[in-house]
Amino acid sequence: MPTPSLLEQQLTETVDFLKAKTNGTTPSVLVVLGSGLGTLHENPAFTISHTVAYKDIPNFPQKPNHTAVVGHAGELVFATLKSAPHLSVVLMRGRIHYYEGFTPQEVVYPLQALKLLGVETVLLSNAAGGIQAGLTPGDLLWINDQLNLTGLNPLIGENPAFLGPRFFDMTEPFCPQLREQAVAIAQQQGFTLFEGVYAGLTGPSYETKAEIRMLQTLGASAVGMSTVLEVLAARHMGLRVGAISCISNLAAGLQAETLSHAEVMETTGNAKVMERFQTLIVGLLTCLAV
Repeated sequence: MPTPSLLEQQLTETVDFLKAKTNGTTPSVLVVLGSGLGTLHENPAFTISHTVAYKDIPNFPQKPNHTAVVGHAGELVFATLKSAPHLSVVLMRGRIHYYEGFTPQEVVYPLQALKLLGVETVLLSNAAGGIQAGLTPGDLLWINDQLNLTGLNPLIGENPAFLGPRFFDMTEPFCPQLREQAVAIAQQQGFTLFEGVYAGLTGPSYETKAEIRMLQTLGASAVGMSTVLEVLAARHMGLRVGAISCISNLAAGLQAETLSHAEVMETTGNAKVMERFQTLIVGLLTCLAV
């Protein structure tokens, strides 16, 4: 029997720790919460069973004296839906960002570990700058395709075959069924769910006006500093993927104000925006529980 790779050993240690910490919980759905969207666990639809801080999890990416980005709590929350107690969910309150100095492989390590814990579906969320005509701050955008403009891929190097194949298809990175369910939920709740292409760049600087014009030419609807690497890792593992952008601001040159993280947090923290976002996520989870 071949010796397990270092990655396989690390993931096994992480998964064994999480199983012991959560009494053997095996969540089937992962929800990754982007900037300012991390209060989903407070929604009364959930029953919380366990909370585990990233800093306590063996091999979870972290740096000495590292301070999390504002709006990213840095913990896993294990929960079930009160309306469907058989559906076990893990909420990732804050993600790992490349711009913080982590490697692409570290960025996706949590998804890989949670896949091995039992996750089959991942719902990603982020705060993004709006590019598509008609978008305004506070709108929700269902991501139906992506542009990975980071120049990075977390799967470059030795292929972790126990996670997925060397070469994998990205023709349909986002699940059409989840998209149909999301659109139906938005219609039922009386709000518009936009659709479009998400462009992922590295950050941490916001884009220039010229870069936004380039992204418009490429067909991007929104732009941000996350998500695309996670989608690659998720599809490599065969996970079903859905993704939502909260439009926190209009991109450079499309609004008079200068861009800031404070604006992002203000928009995503708006009560109406949060209500719509949480309604959408809870609705999707309810569909997955059927």
